[in-house]
Parts: sequence; structure tokens; C-alpha cells
Amino acid sequence: MSIDEKIVEVGPLQWFYRETNPVNETGKLPVLLLHGLPSQSFTWTVIMPDLAAQGFRSIAPDWVGYGRSTKPDKRDFSYTPDAFVDALTGFIQAIELDRFYLVVQGFLASAGIQYALRNPDKIERLAIINTPVSADIKLPWKMQQLGLPFIGDMMTQDPLLVDRTLEGGSRQTISDKDLDVYRRPFLKSSDAGRSLMNTVRNIQLSQSMAEIESGWKAWTRPTLFVWGLTDPWLSVEPAQKLVGSLQNAELVTLEQAGHYPQEHWSEKVGDALITFLRRQEVK
Repeated sequence: MSIDEKIVEVGPLQWFYRETNPVNETGKLPVLLLHGLPSQSFTWTVIMPDLAAQGFRSIAPDWVGYGRSTKPDKRDFSYTPDAFVDALTGFIQAIELDRFYLVVQGFLASAGIQYALRNPDKIERLAIINTPVSADIKLPWKMQQLGLPFIGDMMTQDPLLVDRTLEGGSRQTISDKDLDVYRRPFLKSSDAGRSLMNTVRNIQLSQSMAEIESGWKAWTRPTLFVWGLTDPWLSVEPAQKLVGSLQNAELVTLEQAGHYPQEHWSEKVGDALITFLRRQEVK
């Protein structure tokens, strides 16, 4: 199953995204997959063909500032959660997604949850994979350093920060072939490092988490949490509490997976997603 690579212009922003389409038209809603820090849409490329095989169109963009999407100067894009939500809104409109399934993973992808809570009419189902979801969550020190004066400027210009962060969060080795893809934007231009630094400096995690925590009170859409239990940065406890309090939620845990479960446990993550998405067909 091939994965198409596309670009769409949304005002001054250029979004790169990957897309798979099922062989036969099924009428199923599309799946939008959002990556976290400091990742790219490439993180979903093992799962996307599995979704297509089950009849789902899937779309995985590189966030603005990441991968092969445009990396605007901070004077032109504030890199705040609201800026990312607004940009995502424009992307969704540009590719004409009316109603869809949303899958998010990682820091920054919480902007996808904010989008969902602000636009529940657009979301059929929500899947959350090792993503901050409650007000007591802090940005891990490994990521905080990327936004520090002087230190952050140097660290974010080092392509090996991708290795250290992705492997540190996964607690697993990532193949050199895959790391080459993740490093490439940092080797190509200093803009990639500056975008990452600006994101960390403006992530406003406490404000975003306060909005998300408050928003759960009115959330009724079916929600799946998939959690790698060896995540060094995010405990499963907030997800467990939410499953107990939300109207229609479930939790799948992966005992050996870390912060980026889709990297090393893609088959299990894919199976959990497909089971969750297909269940809605049974009336």
C-alpha cells in the first residue's frame, strides 16, 4: 500500500502531509493523525497502510514548523497552542475534512485535543496516545532545556537531539534509517531548530491543560486512550481517571511501550485503533 506525499497551501503556510486511500471506496470517515515533539508525520507510516487495508483513508500532516511543512519566523507565527489550533483549522478546511476520526500522540498534539474540544461537531471519535491530558502535567526537563536561553539555541541546532529525545522517550533504539528521516529537517536548515525552540518557549502547557481539563466535562464523543506504560514523561494515571469519568471512554495499555508507542509497537497500536474505529459501525 503506497503512501502519497502532498502539499497544500493555507494562506502563508505550506503544509506537507502523507495520505493513504483504501483500494475500494467504503464510505468510512477519514482518520487524521497528529504527531508530537520533536517528531513528524513519518511516525505514522507503518500504521497508515493498515488503516487503508481496513477501508480507512488516513491523513498525517507535519505540523507547521516540523518535518517538511513551512517553518515560519516567530514574527509571522507565534508558536502558541492557539496558533497551532488556528493553523490546524485552516489545514482541515483546505483538505475539506467535514467530519473525521482524530488520533493524537505526544506533546504539541495536545493542540489537536484543544481543536476537538472546541469543534466537537467535527469529531466522530478521538484516540489519544501518550499525550498530556490533565492540569498536573509538566513539560519534561529534556524538552524544557530546548527552550532555555543560549542552551536551547545550541541544543536545537544539533540534529542528534532527535535521537536523544525519540529514543529517550521510547526507551528503545530507533533504526538509523528512520532517524535519518527525523534528522533531515535539522540538517537541511537552521529553521527546524528555531521552530522547535519557539514551540517549547511558547507551549503554555498549564493554560492548555486547564482548557483541556475543563473541556472534558462537556465531552461525549467515544474516546480511546492507548498508553505505553514505560513512558518516562507521562503517567497513565490521568488517562485512567478520565476513563472513569468520561461518558464513553476506554483504555488500552501497552506494558513495554514508552512515550512513542507507534514507533516500536505499531501493530498493537494499529490493532487498538482499528478495533475502536470499526466498532462504531455496529448500530
